[in-house]
Amino acid sequence: MSSPTATDAPPEGFSPLRRLTLELFVVVALKIAALALIWWVAFAPQPKPDASPGAVAQRLAPAAAPPEAKP
Repeated sequence: MSSPTATDAPPEGFSPLRRLTLELFVVVALKIAALALIWWVAFAPQPKPDASPGAVAQRLAPAAAPPEAKP
């Protein structure tokens, strides 16, 4: 039998499975944060249209003809 050497010993700190789990968790968390930021920038701050009766009437009113266009 061979005696354990320095290369056979597990590395200091995290085991490979714990390190992989941590890296995957960080990647997933960063992706969720990036998607939330993109959603907030693209969709969340859209202002609501003015639906008051005066604003609707002004939008639907016919455009006034310029005075020089009248016969």
